[in-house]
Amino acid sequence: MIYLQDYKYIIFFYYLGINVYSLLLMGIDKRRARKHQWRISERHLMSMALLGGACGILLGMKFYQHKTKHKLFYLGSPILLFLHILFILYLTGFFSW
Repeated sequence: MIYLQDYKYIIFFYYLGINVYSLLLMGIDKRRARKHQWRISERHLMSMALLGGACGILLGMKFYQHKTKHKLFYLGSPILLFLHILFILYLTGFFSW
């Protein structure tokens, strides 16, 4: 039987990495927007949120003041963050259904 404690460090570093990457993407996209350069697509940014980087996207929205008026981001990212938190709580056995 495979237990979560065998993978907890992998899961932790995955979420840490995807969120740092998402935060960096938001900063890069904001800088490119100011310089009128090629931009990172919203689809790519939201796919990072879907894959676990919603916290990084939200921090990027707050820190860089970027994508704050886009309904997809200011509604979608918190929902995805909430779902990922529920997923992590489920994996850790917090819910005993």
